[in-house]
Amino acid sequence: MGSGILFSYPQLATLAGLQGVLVYAISSAVPLLIFAALAPIIRRKCPEGFVLTEWTRQRYGVVTALYLGALTLLTLFLYMVAELSAIGQVIEALTGLNGLPVVIVECVVTTIYTSLGGFKISFITDNVQGAMICALIIIATITIGAKTEIKPELIADSGLLNANLVGWQLIYILPVAILTNDFFLANYWLRAFASKTDKDLWIGVSVAMVVILIVLTLVGCTGLIAVWSGAFEPDGDGSVAFFLLLEQLPNWVVGIVIVMAVCLSTAAFDSLQSAMVSSASNDVFRNRLNIWWIRGAVVLVIIPVVVLALKAPSILQIYLISDLLSAATIPVLILGLSERFYWWRGFEVLVGGLGGILTVFIFGTIYYGDAKLGGELILLEQGLYTGDWGAFGAFIAAPVGGLLWGFGALAVRLVVQYVLSRVRGTRFDALDYPATVPPEDSDALAGSSEDAITTKITGKFF
Repeated sequence: MGSGILFSYPQLATLAGLQGVLVYAISSAVPLLIFAALAPIIRRKCPEGFVLTEWTRQRYGVVTALYLGALTLLTLFLYMVAELSAIGQVIEALTGLNGLPVVIVECVVTTIYTSLGGFKISFITDNVQGAMICALIIIATITIGAKTEIKPELIADSGLLNANLVGWQLIYILPVAILTNDFFLANYWLRAFASKTDKDLWIGVSVAMVVILIVLTLVGCTGLIAVWSGAFEPDGDGSVAFFLLLEQLPNWVVGIVIVMAVCLSTAAFDSLQSAMVSSASNDVFRNRLNIWWIRGAVVLVIIPVVVLALKAPSILQIYLISDLLSAATIPVLILGLSERFYWWRGFEVLVGGLGGILTVFIFGTIYYGDAKLGGELILLEQGLYTGDWGAFGAFIAAPVGGLLWGFGALAVRLVVQYVLSRVRGTRFDALDYPATVPPEDSDALAGSSEDAITTKITGKFF
């Protein structure tokens, strides 16, 4: 989690009420279980892997791995922009000072200690920052409960306890968006593959899920309290609801929140930096380039990240762009985890992922009757809360369209390969079970299941 939660969750509360808060919190926390479920499977299929793209390279080949690596780096880049934008806005909203110096200091400090300590130092700092955040959340929650005066008449007038269209739409949109986007976050996969055992992974993910669910629910409820206390006007910008509420509280509470926000931001940003270094080194350069060149390149990347962060109009929109990309790509990618889809190739994944985005454009053009608005729907420029069915349709079009394009690509590939086999007078082998790589140490796998031994399939793009 980063400091962006102080904007996005209270904003949703002012628009979709309690229903939106609960859906958003549950949709953010529960998908973490996918790492406990899939990481052991991927680790068995790809023992030397430590990020998702390593399994992708093994299963689908180099081209698909580079495609997924590019999307992973793009996602990490967008998350870094969102994080720095959020902490800058937090400082400006709470202190009235320019947030740029804080952003620069955070970048310098996290770059220094992640460069010296690698991803291990990110683990250590996360533990310290996590403990501080839990303590600060408890103090802030008690203070808000004791010092804020809620006006009963505003509760009924707000309608935030009632079900609403956006709240019902989010029951589908948010789980799809967040679950698929988690696959692109290499910092999550690094943690999953770093677990000592599958049992440890389940314990760690389960604890994280519970803590995150509690924290996000509390943060989201500040949007409700801001409305019910009169601090936030219904027609205002919901992203600042949390900070309007803080204006009614003592200065020492504001100080606590600033500390909490900085802890959240650094904990998220150092993980994103480490993940970008690991992904670039492994996915693009196959660990053949000196790691310090990679770290230097990531430092250079931070410069445009800072520039864009200062101009980012909406943190939530940044997340949504990444969500739509993942919703189009991940469904066609994970089919390869099943042995029943052994005939699924990288060509289908690439065409399906790109086709899913094209399907969003086609849907938007038809729905709005305007190609320009259809293009804007890919960027979700109108957000999630327009009250129409545009965003909802986009998150249906992306995964469904991706799968349809993927199976269409499969049909084309099989037809072409069949025709070529007839022309060349060779056997049609496109549906043969791919070659498997024999285990390097058969004694070590003596007690393993057959699935663990035979499913290391050599990757093919066609």
